Amino acid sequence: MDVDAYVAAHNAEWRRLEWLINRGRKLTGAEADELVELYQRTATHLSVIRSSSPDPELVARLSSLVARGRAAVAGAQAPLWRDVTQFAKVSFPAVAYRMRWWWIGCAVLGNLVALALAIWIVHSPEVQAGLGTPDEIRDLVEHDFANYYTEHSASSFAFQVWVNNAWVSAVALIFGILLGIPTVYVLLLNQVNLGLIGGLMFAYGKGDVFFGLILPHGLLELTAVYLACAAGLKLGWTIIDPGPRRRSQALAEEGRAAVSIAIGLVGVLLVSGLIEGFVTGWVHTTWLRISIGVAAEAAFLAYVIVLGRRATRQGVTGDADIRPDAAPVAG
Repeated sequence: MDVDAYVAAHNAEWRRLEWLINRGRKLTGAEADELVELYQRTATHLSVIRSSSPDPELVARLSSLVARGRAAVAGAQAPLWRDVTQFAKVSFPAVAYRMRWWWIGCAVLGNLVALALAIWIVHSPEVQAGLGTPDEIRDLVEHDFANYYTEHSASSFAFQVWVNNAWVSAVALIFGILLGIPTVYVLLLNQVNLGLIGGLMFAYGKGDVFFGLILPHGLLELTAVYLACAAGLKLGWTIIDPGPRRRSQALAEEGRAAVSIAIGLVGVLLVSGLIEGFVTGWVHTTWLRISIGVAAEAAFLAYVIVLGRRATRQGVTGDADIRPDAAPVAG
């Protein structure tokens, strides 16, 4: 396509649209109709140029013009609280539910790795000896593991855990674009640490202490990590196999859906961090703190399954893209 000729043919329409937008509320009825028509035409022009021309300056100009035109046509935006509610009730559970098989796969794979490593450590004194001296391991299983949850104030520890888990999840999700390789590394590293501690605790007869301290916050925390890994792996796989979509389109759509996961997990990890900071080390009745963790996990899974299934049946994918209206074209 001859971009210069295309611009020359339509520049007058774009300038007229900009003039109408700047008029604001002073438009007559005929001018308002013209604004809608020119907005639709310009949205179509933008679509054509995006697919045919690499000119970033022209794309940026028309993108801005279309966005302003959309605002002028649609009027005032909905209140922020309504957007937040829409995200919490529809977008986040929809994309989490849509990725459920990737999510389940990460959970199954990760826990098999942790279980295999823990069993190996329990039944191999040689491996235990390689991990530390008997005194060091005894300090870990009898004091250090439990003291970890109470050595700092509950509020500061909860904040520290929240930031750390958010960082781990962000790395797993964002770097999925590198074909998912860093995501697999994050998943395996997380599960190796879990299996390592669990194996040592069980080897020294402290399995009940291990589960009593891990389950309250770990159920929700690990679920969030598995979901982040699922989004990262899905993003990486999209580069390899975009399906019937163009690779750039598929990557953009899955990338925007991954952003929905990232934002949603901020809240999920905040809850797990609060449980770890204020419940795990400070509620001394084991059944009570485990019940709190199970209730939080059950509530999150029910939230995703109920709201996510409903949203996906309505065609919601979690893709946050807002596509402009376009005038109909032939061909």
